Amino acid sequence: MTLPLILNLVVALLVCALLYRMQTSHASFTKRVFTGLGLGVLLGAALQAVYGAGSPVINATNAWLDVLGSGYVKLLQMIVIPLIMVSIIGAILKLRDAASLGKISALTIGILIATTAVAAMIGILMAKLFGLTAVGLTASAAEVARGEYLQGSLSTAQDISLPKMLLSFIPDNPFLDMTGARKTSTIAVVFFSVFVGIAATGIAQKKPNEFASFSHFVHVAHTIVMRMVTLVLRLTPYGVFALMTKVVAGSSLQDILNLLGFVLASYSALILMFCVHLLLVALSGLNPARYLKKIFPVLAFAFTSRTSAGSIPMSVATQTTRLGTPEGIANFAASFGATIGQNGCAGIYPAMLAVMIAPTVGIDPWTASFILPLLAIVVFGSIGVAGVGGGATFAALIVLSALDLPVALAGLLISIEPLIDMGRTALNVSGSITAGTLTARVLGETNIAVFNSDVETNLDSEEQAA
Repeated sequence: MTLPLILNLVVALLVCALLYRMQTSHASFTKRVFTGLGLGVLLGAALQAVYGAGSPVINATNAWLDVLGSGYVKLLQMIVIPLIMVSIIGAILKLRDAASLGKISALTIGILIATTAVAAMIGILMAKLFGLTAVGLTASAAEVARGEYLQGSLSTAQDISLPKMLLSFIPDNPFLDMTGARKTSTIAVVFFSVFVGIAATGIAQKKPNEFASFSHFVHVAHTIVMRMVTLVLRLTPYGVFALMTKVVAGSSLQDILNLLGFVLASYSALILMFCVHLLLVALSGLNPARYLKKIFPVLAFAFTSRTSAGSIPMSVATQTTRLGTPEGIANFAASFGATIGQNGCAGIYPAMLAVMIAPTVGIDPWTASFILPLLAIVVFGSIGVAGVGGGATFAALIVLSALDLPVALAGLLISIEPLIDMGRTALNVSGSITAGTLTARVLGETNIAVFNSDVETNLDSEEQAA
């Protein structure tokens, strides 16, 4: 280790010590996450100012910070499948009503897809206001390579069809899907868990003793898994700090400036769509300011980690303990929202990209004959993207290939992709939480007392895990 690297790591350890002191002093979870986020930005900016972007010292520092940041993300991903299974099975055992389950699923998915359509329209509007176009943009070697990769991946996107997608949601080997082997593994596990729950309720009358034993087993498993969730969530401020430091230190200011118009347009669209989420929450009769305060830690993690799936445990915990959403609904919303109807990755991004690229092949993107098919394809793609993974990249491939636009031009945005992806992921998670909140309100299942509580939910408390 070099001296500069040691000094950087010492500073990072001092920040972690500060966050730990805040934890032992019972500072609120939101304050600790916000502090970790802010200090990560400051340290990342300081590292880049001292050493310069791409410096070997920064790369070495980021490698060590990645142990904390990516390690935290991996811990969250580790508990996603167990959390989904025990929560959904437990919720169905309590429901004992297939009609209620159908309503929850239909409402959740419907809201996710509808908001994605709105997000696409906002993306188109921002592209118009900022005058985005790919005409005249130059490509570096990295962007050319990225374009070639996208062109090579085109066949995968073109093979996507709705029947194939729906079929992929049914697991032929649920144990394989529990390992996350397929891109649709999360939804497949949800499907399997629902099937197990329905099968269990079917023996409630005929074999009450066996049903009671199974219910007790699920309850015990749920208690243990929630304790695991609590233990991992304690690390959130540290993970957010490490991830934010790495992102800021490794970003290239020049690359951002070169495509500043697209960055500003993207974040304008993301912020506007986030306001739509708050508006929907307000129309449902909930206080949007209180709602925003309660979900901020989840959004901060999603922003820094750039993983919708990894945000599932934190999203579920926030919905149930802070927003008063029943656990079954929260799990459905978080699970489906991580793979279907992503407002940022499958809504705003491919719509803006299509409008930006269309003029390069002589197409006027501001005609109804272009916009209406674009919206329809985006809605379809918001479902199809779950089957291939890659988030926004494959959502863009689906849309661009369907409109017969040159997909290689999407590679021009490679330099700012991580920066925009942070905001897209936060919006994806916000959309899933909004879907869960609205579904609970429509069904009259929201615990208003929990939502209106001014007491900060302490994710470190022993009672939270019980």
